Amino acid sequence: MSHLVLTGATGQIAPLMVRHLAPHHRVTLTSRTPSPTAERPGVRHIACDYSAYGSLVAAFRDADVLFVVTSNPLRSEHDRNVVKAAVEAGVGHIVQLSAAAVLDSAAHDLVTEWQRGNEERVKASGIPWTMVQPRSFMSHALGWAPDIRGHDSTYALYPHSRNACVAPEDVAEASARILGDSSHHYRSYQLTGPHALSAHEQSEILAEMLGRPVICRALSPEEAHLRYSRRYPAQMADALLMSAERQLAGAKAHITDTVERITGRPAITFAQWALGHRDRFE
Repeated sequence: MSHLVLTGATGQIAPLMVRHLAPHHRVTLTSRTPSPTAERPGVRHIACDYSAYGSLVAAFRDADVLFVVTSNPLRSEHDRNVVKAAVEAGVGHIVQLSAAAVLDSAAHDLVTEWQRGNEERVKASGIPWTMVQPRSFMSHALGWAPDIRGHDSTYALYPHSRNACVAPEDVAEASARILGDSSHHYRSYQLTGPHALSAHEQSEILAEMLGRPVICRALSPEEAHLRYSRRYPAQMADALLMSAERQLAGAKAHITDTVERITGRPAITFAQWALGHRDRFE
């Protein structure tokens, strides 16, 4: 029986991964707070803090595989603690959730450099590793839901620039299939959706699904930065603006067939993903 430890239990990916893990695995979900989701037999949840090194070592002890998700580029000590604890705990394989942007030599924003640093740290740990490098999640469209419900509108910087966004469900299933499989050791996988879509095209898909007009309205860089700043620190807002500039230049439109190669089925389209989350937009 393999022991799998998945960090980020209250995030998007780890809870979805559990659905794809064989029941004979012993699964530990970790997060800073208790998990609000029901757990199947053989799955436990423990609370631990990336700042508390000792709790990480205890959580990771003798794990055959560790799936790593960290979320704060302004707290790089968290990432150092995770890798150091994995080494001390005797972890057998690290699967790191990274980002497709690390492969773009023109990407030097805060978030991308942080992800590159995370990859380098894991690769230097001496533990067999696999990198999962998704493009932007389709679920970012959920941020439009209040404006769609209230004003039949979406808002985007450079609304005609395209992104080969990927469904979180695809990232989760692909990651679950990688865990503990030595054929994936020392490999990196860039995951995208099946189409490169603009915010304008996504809005048209949502309009068709909802049966009413949804207008995509363009934001100026200043307006977009202000919106980002309401949710994130200034450095993060700057990074998101730089990321949007790269998307405008076409850096995020490349499509891969990696989801299908790993899962054996086609990647989920944006229309399929949206239909599965229709209630969030209504």
